[in-house]
Amino acid sequence: MTDATAALVLGASGGIAQAIITQLMSDPEIDIVVAVSRKPAPSHLTRASNTTSAPLWIESEYAEPAMARVVEQLQPFAGHITRVIICHGLLHSDTVWPEKRLEDINANTLQAVFQANTVVPALWLKLLHPILKGKQRCVVAALSARVGSINDNHLGGWYAYRSSKAALNMMLRTLSIEYARRVKNVKLIAFHPGTTDTALSKPFQTSVPAEKLFTTEFVAARLCRIMHDAEIDGQLSYLDWDNKSIPW
Repeated sequence: MTDATAALVLGASGGIAQAIITQLMSDPEIDIVVAVSRKPAPSHLTRASNTTSAPLWIESEYAEPAMARVVEQLQPFAGHITRVIICHGLLHSDTVWPEKRLEDINANTLQAVFQANTVVPALWLKLLHPILKGKQRCVVAALSARVGSINDNHLGGWYAYRSSKAALNMMLRTLSIEYARRVKNVKLIAFHPGTTDTALSKPFQTSVPAEKLFTTEFVAARLCRIMHDAEIDGQLSYLDWDNKSIPW
């Protein structure tokens, strides 16, 4: 067992995730950053500096048995994890594209998007709760999206992505109720980063005003500040990058 405080970034290969890792590495309250990804660590995150240590990088698939093995590797940090950021997300790929009309709805797409956006985050929170439990204040944020708001849906389309993020919000809400009973030191946040300049949003950036297209560094700094200031209240908060609540 270690007394070092740790932050955990899950789904660490994306642009927002890597900016979050960089931000956490410079946080004096965090001794070590642990990153989990299917991909190897990028070179710019493998080098320690005079003031920061390189993250502990764990490569893993996202099937539950592999995820459980990751949690076993995290046992030395049990009770000392202060931040968890769940960055998994799928909007498009070589075989997946947001639906524009009814005819575009496809079972394989629905399953792939729900697996990435809803199922994997839920499995992490199922598996992690024993090592998050303790006296140490811990804040967990999962990357959600404003399009997961049922109240805010006025345009339609994007069936799989919208629905998977709405399902993620409900999953987090349900988990927050049980966490409030069993893991009282943990606060859960569903976080909307805004439109961020990453590969995920790249095909959809042309209609976004320049002032509304955020850098990954901006989003990471905003999220880390929100997590730093969050109250451990046993509730799920659904917040945007400006720390404003989003209607469910």
